[in-house]
Amino acid sequence: MTALEHPARRADGPGRPPARVPFPVVDEVSRHCLQEEEPETVHIEVHLPGTPDRERLKAAFIEALRRHPRILMREAKGPWYRRRYEWELTDGPDTEVVTFPPPEPDALERARERALAEAPPLSASPPIRLEVVAAEPGSGARPGEDPGAVLFLTINHTALDGPACLRVLATAAELYGGRDNSPAAPPSRTPESAGAAPLLPPDAPSGWSPPARVAQGSPEPSPGNGMLVAELPVPRRPKGSPFTVNDQLMVATALMIVHWNREHGARPKPVRITMPVDDRPRDATMPIGNGTRLVEVPFTADELAQRDWTPEAIRDLLRRTSDRTRALKALARPQLGHGARLLTSPVLPVTLRAAVTRGLRRAAAPWTSTTLLSNIGRIPYALDFGDAGRAHAVWFSAPARLPRGLTVTTASTAGRLHLALRWSRTLLSQGDGAHLRDLFEHYLHATEDTVTGTTEEGRK
Repeated sequence: MTALEHPARRADGPGRPPARVPFPVVDEVSRHCLQEEEPETVHIEVHLPGTPDRERLKAAFIEALRRHPRILMREAKGPWYRRRYEWELTDGPDTEVVTFPPPEPDALERARERALAEAPPLSASPPIRLEVVAAEPGSGARPGEDPGAVLFLTINHTALDGPACLRVLATAAELYGGRDNSPAAPPSRTPESAGAAPLLPPDAPSGWSPPARVAQGSPEPSPGNGMLVAELPVPRRPKGSPFTVNDQLMVATALMIVHWNREHGARPKPVRITMPVDDRPRDATMPIGNGTRLVEVPFTADELAQRDWTPEAIRDLLRRTSDRTRALKALARPQLGHGARLLTSPVLPVTLRAAVTRGLRRAAAPWTSTTLLSNIGRIPYALDFGDAGRAHAVWFSAPARLPRGLTVTTASTAGRLHLALRWSRTLLSQGDGAHLRDLFEHYLHATEDTVTGTTEEGRK
């Protein structure tokens, strides 16, 4: 359940306290498990061909926040024995939510580092920030030419997720540019992939075995997350094929990890990949909060054991992956499962529930999925900022705390796939990330070679 789905409590009248909303399950579990050394942030960066006007952009973004009021919230104070955390809704921002950092060498890298290392505080409304950074001039740029700008949204993931904040940014784009930013219609499906979702196949791997972990590479001495972004072609898929680009990304992620682990001497084990599923509408009625539910896509060690992947073998793996993902998406279950809902029942004070939650998280670490693949798909909004132009690239990244230690996030804009690999520095280094990117690109390309003949650009 998202924050929007909880009724707000407000005592009307002058001097009365602001409305309050109890933390939903996802928010509470995240709040219990916060770690200062690895902040739970979601990063979004939107690349524009031009530079927006400062005052107009500030006004448009603040008005967009007001049009989606459940983003204007902060954690309410309360005694240690309270039974719930609560969000306190505000009429406007508590802080300067839109900033324009001064130009500096490697400004984009510095902004990415801030997005991973400095979470917006939960104590100030809204728990996000927007930085507008001058883009680096491309090769062949003429002196004095506008290099464009990059909008960096940093989100405290305890309160909000990436798709919800992208919806707010789309509203800001519409207010700034005066042009329609309504979401595009969802992609149509081929007859083979549009039918009723099947039950989980009888040969689907068990979820009870502890899955593989991403093998340790060359950890860095500093804590926190590292990240690498890349732009790739959107993978083609054979016309009429039953699998989707999401299935291709899933297979590429699994094979990337198996290849990496084999290179580092890890014993073959099953792989489980967490996949967020978002069923919310993308229009202005979209609930704002943490609205995705998580499912786990399993692979056995045997089905990933090959070293030389032929087009036929990859086609077979894609078919089985498609059957699993379609069935898992169709399952009705709470966002974090029934156990989390029970764990967050307001029976004990939140401080006691927090201790229990952290203990269970540590105990369950061996059964946590291998990695998370979050495929946003085609960005549904034009993100047209008028005189600053339309977005031509959008990257997302999700937190990568251990025991997973690695997340893969993808989105597509203007016919290009925008990939972000994010990792825990206690597990991997920047060089390790570059190698993983190369492996991912190799196996993603291999999924295109499953059938010869006419192809079309893939869809999520």
